[in-house]
Amino acid sequence: MATALNITPSALSNTVNSGLVFALVAKWKAYRLYRTSLNELRALSNADLVDLGLSRSMIKRVALEAAYDDI
Repeated sequence: MATALNITPSALSNTVNSGLVFALVAKWKAYRLYRTSLNELRALSNADLVDLGLSRSMIKRVALEAAYDDI
């Protein structure tokens, strides 16, 4: 017995829109985490960065990894 799916254009549109909104929110959260991490790392002194095993040249990469590695 075959069954037909009853998918209306509005239901399909809502599904696409919610997926788009979810993706935008996820990207915004990742960007905010990146900016927060970047600002916090830049605020540290050179001595604090050395204690963490970092140099100033590594700050951007570390912030990017913190925010976007999971995506």
